[in-house]
Amino acid sequence: MLPRILATSGGFVPGPVQQTARPGVMLLDALARTGSLRPRVCLVLTASGDDSAYYATLFEAFAAVGCDVVPLRLFPQPSADPSERLVHSDLVWVGGGSVANLLSLWRLHGVDTAMAEAHAAGTILAGVSAGSVCWHMGGTTDSFGPTLRPVTDGLGLVPYGNGVHYDSEPQRRPLLHRLVAEETLPATCYATDDHVGIWYESAQPIEVVSDGGFDAELATAPAAYRVERSAGVVTETRLPVGPLR
Repeated sequence: MLPRILATSGGFVPGPVQQTARPGVMLLDALARTGSLRPRVCLVLTASGDDSAYYATLFEAFAAVGCDVVPLRLFPQPSADPSERLVHSDLVWVGGGSVANLLSLWRLHGVDTAMAEAHAAGTILAGVSAGSVCWHMGGTTDSFGPTLRPVTDGLGLVPYGNGVHYDSEPQRRPLLHRLVAEETLPATCYATDDHVGIWYESAQPIEVVSDGGFDAELATAPAAYRVERSAGVVTETRLPVGPLR
């Protein structure tokens, strides 16, 4: 099985009643790609400080579509051996929040090496926002306050930079362009609008996917983007939903 990562600015859509959620199209597809009739999903919500309400919402969302759900909490101490929990999961979902705090705590407790081990073993690694940036070399983050700053110590399972919430947070696009131009981030970065994700296989981008609910054929539809530096010039290429060629 090729190592696979789904890096997103989405994943869930509103559930049937208020304050509930359900997996969107791209996350349902990710569960199908596990090949398991009842996927074992590990929730890792370190970036939100292991917020209990966040866990409850996502537990209910995954259980509603036939998953067995387990957590890997780090507060107040690891709730399980990271390697054992992650490697024996079909899919790992990493929630949003502070990617800077996430990376620090993962390294402190060995979750970084356990994630790499699970990745190599065939577990699909997926997540939103902080749970997208973490797999890359780095990206843009609000971990340090309302003014966005770079994070450059990602896990590097994907050899590119990453931008999230590209269409909904006005600081994201210009900062990503500047960080690429200044060589703070790699010469090639990938970014996603809200409700859009990118599949990587063996660290290479292969497909842009979405939560659905919009006409992907429209030129104004949410999309992904490749931001590149070449000969000192930064260019951006829109990548609509579909396979990447």
